[in-house]
Amino acid sequence: MAREAWAYREVAVESVPDPRSGRLRIRPLPGQAYAVSLRVQCARALSDPAQYPAGTRFLISAKLTDRQGGEPFLYAWHGDPVRVLSKKEAAVFLEQYRRLRL
Repeated sequence: MAREAWAYREVAVESVPDPRSGRLRIRPLPGQAYAVSLRVQCARALSDPAQYPAGTRFLISAKLTDRQGGEPFLYAWHGDPVRVLSKKEAAVFLEQYRRLRL
């Protein structure tokens, strides 16, 4: 099955500690069309504290899916390039996102 490139959008995400397990999890940054509580499925390397500390921001290409009628989540293909964002770059991306929505 071919990958539908049109379904993927750039999404700014960050790694945060999960309050229940203490492990890092990836969530969308606030200010986008996705709730910060939305689960993100992506490459495990992004949630590896040895590679990226908590609070690291990334720009990924993801699509909203619900895998056979379950809870919706963002899916990023593990082979896509991932860009690490500084705090300033993340703010610029979110500002551009807001402008495009107006």
